[in-house]
Amino acid sequence: MFSTRFTEQFGVRYPIVQGGMMWVGRAGLAAAVSEAGGLGIITALTQPTPQALREEIARARDLTSNPFGVNLTVLPTIDPPPYEEFLRAAVESGVKIIETAGSNPAKFLPYLKDHGVKVIHKCTSVRHALKAQAIGVDAVSIDGFECAGHPGEDDIPGLVLIPAAADALDIPILASGGIADARGLVAAIALGADGINMGSRFLCTVESPIAPEVKQQIVENSELDTKLIFRTLGNTARVAKNSVSVEVVETEAQGCEFEDIRHLVAGARGRKVFEDGDVEAGIWSVGLCQGLIRDVPTVASLIERMITEGASIVERRLAPLARVEESVA
Repeated sequence: MFSTRFTEQFGVRYPIVQGGMMWVGRAGLAAAVSEAGGLGIITALTQPTPQALREEIARARDLTSNPFGVNLTVLPTIDPPPYEEFLRAAVESGVKIIETAGSNPAKFLPYLKDHGVKVIHKCTSVRHALKAQAIGVDAVSIDGFECAGHPGEDDIPGLVLIPAAADALDIPILASGGIADARGLVAAIALGADGINMGSRFLCTVESPIAPEVKQQIVENSELDTKLIFRTLGNTARVAKNSVSVEVVETEAQGCEFEDIRHLVAGARGRKVFEDGDVEAGIWSVGLCQGLIRDVPTVASLIERMITEGASIVERRLAPLARVEESVA
């Protein structure tokens, strides 16, 4: 059940990918996802140095013999990290799947292709996905407006974005944003995707390295409990609703520059949320699908539940409907 182009080409059992998440995509979580049949992702820049990334990859390899990937998010910054060194650390450690996000990954592709690495690039629009396909990536993850983090500036939800991308692209597509259970998995496949990419749902699992207080907040939150920040700055981000994100939105409404809110959105404050469990300490990313998250399961039980319930949806709900249509015809 649920064998797709993605599972066949990337060598995984189930078409379920754990997205790269800052401060979250560590060895324990990534290995648990891969061991359960999905594709786990270690977030490179969560590690302080390329050598630390090598060590994190080694820890994941001790926990699973199944494939896992590494995320590298490249963003414009005054003092950029050594992206190429992090990439080389992953490849020299034997990682064969890289998830890229942010800037165009074209400059990295020759090196990755020479070393037999498959590349998944995260996109928020069909036009960006077509560009990624044209430069030679192996798959794209399409983030709908529902997603945590940066959904782009087009505000197109997955129900439209995924089939639009499926119509336009030839390479495998992962649906991302708003997916937290078997219903989302089946819907994504029906819309033309070859798999799904989940962040918020894996954020709220036993193996997720964040504080339990944050997991409990996600369970208690509804789909209404997010805020869109940086809208006025052309860099929209979806984050959890708390006193800090509310202040950011209110400040933007009055007209501001980034420097006016820098102290509120500092990454160190968001890291403190995840590590210390103070959900009001800073901004932290979570998607609309938190309204569908009602427990904190192990990764293995979550994936097993999604596959089992997904098969039931297809066999007990959808298949009978198709048979009715056939009999009427």
